[in-house]
Amino acid sequence: MQLTARFTEALTFAAMLHGDQCRKGTGIPYLSHLLAVAAAVLENGGSEDEAVAALLHDSVEDRADRFGGSANLLATIQGRFGERVAEIVKGCSDSETIPKPPWRERKERYLAHLAEADRSVLLVSAADKLHNARRILTDYRQLGEALWPRFNAPGRDILWYYASLVEAYRGSPLSPSLLVEELAEVVTDLARRMA
Repeated sequence: MQLTARFTEALTFAAMLHGDQCRKGTGIPYLSHLLAVAAAVLENGGSEDEAVAALLHDSVEDRADRFGGSANLLATIQGRFGERVAEIVKGCSDSETIPKPPWRERKERYLAHLAEADRSVLLVSAADKLHNARRILTDYRQLGEALWPRFNAPGRDILWYYASLVEAYRGSPLSPSLLVEELAEVVTDLARRMA
């Protein structure tokens, strides 16, 4: 597959949206996450639409305020990158409202949503969660329990969520998948270290 100017435009748009952000509790530019998710999508057979959605997958949750709300941002994404990309981005968002609902409520609703999500949403979602889980594991190795205050939930709840994601992906059209199995390995390693 050859990437087109749409991918480059999406990369520029993602940089405009997220260029001033860093990953929680680090000085790592947030764009590194978006690039990693897009790379994982492409490396696992994703289409250009899926790779573009990977670059924009957090925009609704994190940057809708810049566009007057999630509906306006999704309309902008649809206008620039097509309806399919907007659908995938929406399907990867666990909240479209500000303020966001409580953490556990959002995560339970997202897990239920995955049971009906299409393969494109599942692919981008799994790539996103794998990169997040890798970073959590890396940071836990360095910081131990001092890591958890970065998050909106305690470590045991974060672990519950990622273990639940593995089960949701395993029961989906995405499975079998190397992405899902790698996520399972990372979650198992994290659980072992936290025990």
